[in-house]
Parts: sequence; structure tokens; C-alpha cells
Amino acid sequence: MAMPPFAALATPAPITFGTDGWRGIIAADFTFERLVQVAPVAAQVLAQTYGAETNSRLVVVGYDRRFLSEEFAEATAIAVQKAGFDVLLSEDYCPTPAVSWAVKQHQALGGLVITASHNPGAYSGLKVKGAFGGSVPPSITQDIQAQLGRVFPEATPGTLTRFNPWPDYCNILRSKVDLSAIQSAIASGKITVYVDVMHGATATGLGQVLQASVHELRSARDPFFGGGAPEPLPKYMKQLLETIQTRAASGSQAGVTVGFVFDGDGDRIAAVDGQGNFLSSQILIPILLEHLASRRGFTGEFIKTVSGSDLMPKVAQLYNLPVFETPIGYKYIADRMMQSGNVLLGGEESGGIGFGTHIPERDGLLSALYVLEAIAMSGKDLSDSYHNLQERTGFASAYDRIDLTLSSDATKQALIQTLSHTPFTEVLGTAVSEFTNPDGFKVRLVDGSWLLIRFSGTEPVLRLYCEAATEERVAQLLQWAKQWALSHEPNP
Repeated sequence: MAMPPFAALATPAPITFGTDGWRGIIAADFTFERLVQVAPVAAQVLAQTYGAETNSRLVVVGYDRRFLSEEFAEATAIAVQKAGFDVLLSEDYCPTPAVSWAVKQHQALGGLVITASHNPGAYSGLKVKGAFGGSVPPSITQDIQAQLGRVFPEATPGTLTRFNPWPDYCNILRSKVDLSAIQSAIASGKITVYVDVMHGATATGLGQVLQASVHELRSARDPFFGGGAPEPLPKYMKQLLETIQTRAASGSQAGVTVGFVFDGDGDRIAAVDGQGNFLSSQILIPILLEHLASRRGFTGEFIKTVSGSDLMPKVAQLYNLPVFETPIGYKYIADRMMQSGNVLLGGEESGGIGFGTHIPERDGLLSALYVLEAIAMSGKDLSDSYHNLQERTGFASAYDRIDLTLSSDATKQALIQTLSHTPFTEVLGTAVSEFTNPDGFKVRLVDGSWLLIRFSGTEPVLRLYCEAATEERVAQLLQWAKQWALSHEPNP
């Protein structure tokens, strides 16, 4: 998410909750004044929603390592306390999933987390977690927006207690995997682990959970995130890629080398194989499905978003796992997890993966633990495991996504109108076999490739997703979609 022109900062953007919380530019949109207005309303809505089932007045507050995060968190905690709620305030930074677990563990109404996740350093934000330990559904964030400005009756202030969420969070994660198998593999050199925490809230986390030696990169706090963004994409993780590529080129590595990268608040993950190749969750999710179903014997529904790779349901089919598809945004996956009650795994292409063995929340550290368990039990490099799945399913593909900033919201609306009334019948000479709009507009071609054209709900940004047989074909289709979109821009 790029910075808007400075002239646009004079008028703060409206307080709106997107796919995962309210985010804004610090000191322009996201201010102390606005935060202490939003936080008590969020607590009231959590009480209206979960008060009867929890019989609680407790709200957990946590924060990441961004600029002023601890100060924003304290202001949030005090505002919620004054509104009549008891507050557990984290005494230090922690991953967002640690707050979600604390909510569940303490049977709280919910949680409020100061974080802008993977956005650049100019941003901060507020995530809202429900009593079940996951992202609240859209109906609740819409209710928060609707009640902004409402005057609530004066209340007797609650209590405010500081706590350390790390020990209990680490303990619950350890209980989910065969920790001794992972520790033994690391101690014997069968697995070498690198982790890029991107200056974010997972710093020291994987080492704490494993109680084993890992090579951690970019551990220091840096609110500017090295001039980039704490997002698990290749362009932001060059140090990790180059470190493992250099290790592979030296020829000195023994066993399996794996790298992990977590986003700014620790709920998203990507990985790097032993040769230094980037592996998105499009690759990790099929590997995890196979591992959990075949080696751990777990069953349950697999939940994917509309932007997930076609390999995912093919792997699920190998193990007779039912598949359910949702719009993009982990809160939709969490909502389905709550409804289904028997879910093995839910994941999205942007790196958020959650498990039915835990709370309905995406969790980068737990995902890394299950990946390490898969390596320890199989002895295979991640890419070898992935290629094996491609062979077993007879399906191989490439995937990419690009984001395109449009000149105005009017252009966005014009594109939506065009797609709604005149859907594509062919793309680059290849016939369209299916045209649907589950979340955006998804175009399937007769050659098996697909394009997803999706618009941001809060800004004039077009997101283009594509999966096809080869990287060259993906590039061609994305370029075609980009040119199609630009052709609707007004002439200068």
C-alpha cells in the first residue's frame, strides 16, 4: 500500500474496516484522538455480541513493533478501561495470534491489536478479535462503524492488568507438534532453520517455541522496515534469499535447509527451500495438507479462498478431504471454521494459514512448526515435496499476482460495470469456459488457466491474480489484464 500524496493527508480518510481491521497513516488517519473513540465502541460491540456467552467484561490488548505501537496500545487500554471493561494489556510486543490465543485462554470478550500487519511503516491499525480467538466476521466490524459517535452510558472504570502473553502462547504451540522430532532433527544437523522476522512482532518467537537454535535475520526493531514493508514477498526478503542461496552454492550444507519469513504481526508466512527459492502459501498449503492427512492422520474440511491454487483441492481429493471456497480475507475462513466445526486447515494465497487443531486464527509460527514437522518426518526439501505432489495429482502450474493503482474511483466503477454487463468470452484467443463473480470476477479458460480480477474495497486499486501452466503464460495473461484495465483509464 503506497503513501498517498501529502496534499491528501490534510483530510483524514474515513474510519473504515477492511478485510482485516482499520488501518491508516499515522498522524493523518490513525491518531490517538480517533483511536480512543473507536476502541471503546469496539469493546461495546464485542460485549453486545459475546457478553452473554462469556459472562465476561475482559478485553485483551496487544501490539506490534511499529512506531508508537506501545503508546497506542496503552491509550486503547485506558479508553476501554474507562468505558467499564477489564483490560489485559500486553507488557511487550507479541504476534497477533498470541493475543487471539490469550482471548480464548482467558475467556475474554475479545481482543484489540495495534498493528497494520504487512503495510509500510507509515501505517498503523487496529484489529478486532472475537471471543472464539479469531478475526471477527464482517457483520461485527460493520456494527462498530455504525456505532461510531454513539454516546454510551457512563460506566464505572474496570481494571487494567499487564501480562506477558509469550509463555502460554509458546506452550500451546509446542503441544500441537512432535516437538522432540523437530528438536532432534535440528540438533543433529538434519534440518537447518533460517527465519526472517522482518523487524516485526515474531522476533525471537520461533527460537522460543522450539527451544532450539535457529538463524534469525532482521531481529532489531525498525519502524521503517528497512525502507520496504514487512510483507512476505521476494522483493522484501532479499537477505534471506541470498543467505540460503549462498549456503547452497558453497556445497557445504548437510541435511535440509529451510527458511521462513513472517509478516509484521506474525499471522502470515512464506518459506524458502534449500536452494533459495521463494515458496508462497500456494505451495505450502498443499504440502501441509499432505503432511497432516498422511503422517498425522488428521481429517476435516479444507477451506480455500477463490485466489487459491487449483493444486490445493486436487491434493485434498487424494485424501478424501471436503473442500469449501470463500471470498478473500481470513475472516471468511474463520467464520467457516466456526460454522463447520470440523476443519483440518484453512488458508489464503497471501500467507494466512490456520488449523482446526488450534483456534480459528491464521498463525505464522504454528504454520512454521507444522512445516518443520513435515520435513523432520519426511526428510525432504520443501520443493521436492511439492514436485512430488504435482506428479501424484498430474497438475503443475505457475502463479503470480500484480496490483495496479487506478487513476480514480470512477475508473474502478467503469471497469466493474464493463465486467458486469459484458463478460469476457475469450482472452488472448483462448475461449472462456467459466465466468463467475464469487469475490471479484474470475475467468477460467479452456486451457485450464484462470484470471481473478478483484477491486480493493477502500482504494482505487485493482488486484490481478493468475494461475496457468507456465510462468510465461501467467505473465502473458497478467499483462493482457493490465492493458485491458489501463485502456479504461481516462485520457490525460
